[in-house]
Amino acid sequence: MTDILNGKSALVTGASNGIGKAIALKLLDAGAHVHFAARNGAALADLVQTLGPAASRVTLHPVDLSTREGIAQLVQGCGNPDILVNNAGAIAGGDIEKIDDETWLNAWNLKVFGYIRLARALLPGMYGRGSGVILNVIGMAGLGHDYNYICGSTGNAALIAFTDALGARSTDKGVRVVGINPGGTKTERIERLKRSEAERKLGDPERWRELLTDMPFGRLLEPKEIANLALFLVSDQASYLSGTEGSVRP
Repeated sequence: MTDILNGKSALVTGASNGIGKAIALKLLDAGAHVHFAARNGAALADLVQTLGPAASRVTLHPVDLSTREGIAQLVQGCGNPDILVNNAGAIAGGDIEKIDDETWLNAWNLKVFGYIRLARALLPGMYGRGSGVILNVIGMAGLGHDYNYICGSTGNAALIAFTDALGARSTDKGVRVVGINPGGTKTERIERLKRSEAERKLGDPERWRELLTDMPFGRLLEPKEIANLALFLVSDQASYLSGTEGSVRP
């Protein structure tokens, strides 16, 4: 354990699994008090049972962040954290003909508008304190636009622009806004997307692993590798970074 976040409080959304869980655990290991937020309250409760003494520095928030009510409930419950990690969200694959209005809106209400609403809700407290960090976990599809992931590519591009624009001026009030664009990461969600891609390209979703052979080092990213970058970005070691993203290719 490192103590670089001792005395800090952090809120991580989508913290019950995957990248969000890895980041939340990394910040906890660095000494922070961490608010774990996710829709799956049972998964959060199971997770905290594995944490031992560190559980005393954890607060759980089972909440739906795709709604304004969920955002308000979370903000009321977590107070004024030093660090916000926006991570909750999973956008379905598909082209312009496959993704209907309801799917598009539901996806963006959580990942795009959820990020923006939560940042807007917590920024006044950070500005008033004169310090804080917002980290948006976005995705490489916002840079490498994909017709067959059009909803995700468009949403991620919007969040990159949001991060850049907000982070360019938030420093005037002592707050940093940064992002991470992970490439293919070993999560349940990426398996679902790769299965969809394998069905489209190879005619069999069970052949999805064949689509990974050209990955760097011959494998997917591990969530803990994204968490290592997240810890650096939210810590004082990155104190001059704002309005930019760390992209973990491919």
